[in-house]
Amino acid sequence: MRPSIIIRPIITEKSMKEAEAGKFTFQVQKDANKTNIKKAIEGQFSVNVTGLSTITVKGKRKRVGARRTEVKEAAIKKAIATLKSGQKIDLFEMIGQEAEEETKK
Repeated sequence: MRPSIIIRPIITEKSMKEAEAGKFTFQVQKDANKTNIKKAIEGQFSVNVTGLSTITVKGKRKRVGARRTEVKEAAIKKAIATLKSGQKIDLFEMIGQEAEEETKK
């Protein structure tokens, strides 16, 4: 059985601002196409996707360890889904509330 196309939601300041406007960002499998991503989001969250943008982000090089050897991170693919007006994904709202509570502490 093939694992889910959606790997995880991407939670950053920018993505949370876009979520308020109806745009939700996810990390997806590299070989997934827009049709598969749209069906996966609609099926998993019971929403209507009106637009979908994808981008492949190159992996960065990092220096790690005592010898400061250079390691390259893997590239990821992001999908930004625009939903029908009035629809939201509750997952982003819960994470946004948790982040606000942590900043208040």
